[in-house]
Amino acid sequence: MTTPKPVPGPGLPWWRYRFVWLVVGLPASAVVAATTSGVIAIRGADPVVADYGVIAHQAAEETLSREAATQLPSELARNHAATPRH
Repeated sequence: MTTPKPVPGPGLPWWRYRFVWLVVGLPASAVVAATTSGVIAIRGADPVVADYGVIAHQAAEETLSREAATQLPSELARNHAATPRH
């Protein structure tokens, strides 16, 4: 004698399974986070500012002697490193 196999009934709808929400929800949240980050980056972009070191170097070369002008890059770097951030 063989026992009859049970016939499966109608299953749950797809949205009732938790695993489906995990598979759909994680990539969807990554897309939302990337889009939000992109919007923040584009709207909050800092304006382009001329490099003060280059301007100061060019102005100093015009007014300083040749010996003093050769020491200018190291002095600018030292002063820039010693300037506190605000």
